[in-house]
Amino acid sequence: MTTERPPRPTLWRTCRTIANRTRLRIFGLLVEQSALTVSAVANEIGLSESVASEYLRALEARGLLAVRRGGRRVEYRLSSIPSGNPTQGLVAAMRLVFQREAQPVEKLFKLATAFTHPRRIEIFRALQTGPRTHGQLHAATRVPSRALQRHLKNLVGRGFFECQLGRYGVAARSDAFGRELARLAIE
Repeated sequence: MTTERPPRPTLWRTCRTIANRTRLRIFGLLVEQSALTVSAVANEIGLSESVASEYLRALEARGLLAVRRGGRRVEYRLSSIPSGNPTQGLVAAMRLVFQREAQPVEKLFKLATAFTHPRRIEIFRALQTGPRTHGQLHAATRVPSRALQRHLKNLVGRGFFECQLGRYGVAARSDAFGRELARLAIE
C-alpha cells in the first residue's frame, strides 16, 4: 500500500501567488471568518464570482487554503494540513501578520516579493555558508552579473540580506513570516 505525501509546492511559485494584494485580502478575510463560500468572498472584496473563484483556487493550489465541497456549495478555509507540509508554517505566520500588523497586506506583499524568482532562492542558498562578495556569488550561482545585482538589491531591500564592506550576508529576521520564508528557501 502506498501512502501519498502532500505536494511540496515550490517557494517561488507560492510567493508569486501570495504577492497579490487581492489574494492577500482574501486570505485576511479567512483569518477573520473561519470559512467562506466563493460568493461571500466575491461580495466582501468586490470581485466577480469567477475572479474570486480563480484567486481562491490559486491559494488552494499552493496549500494555503483548504476546500470543502457539498453539492454546489464550495467553502474555503485556511489550510490545516498535518505537520510535514511546508505550507503549514507559512499559513500560521501569515495568520500572525494579519492578527498583529496595522497593514498586513502590504507587509506580506513586500516580503513575499523577495522570493518570487527561483534565482533569488539560489542566491539565498549560496549565502548559507557565509558572507560573499558579488564576484563570489556570481561564480557560485552563475547568475549573470547584472541580473545578480538586481536580485541582490531586491533581497537587501526586503531585509533578507545585508551588505557590509562589499560582502553580502543573510540578515537575521525577527518576524515570523520572514523567518518562515527564509527557512523554506533553504529546504
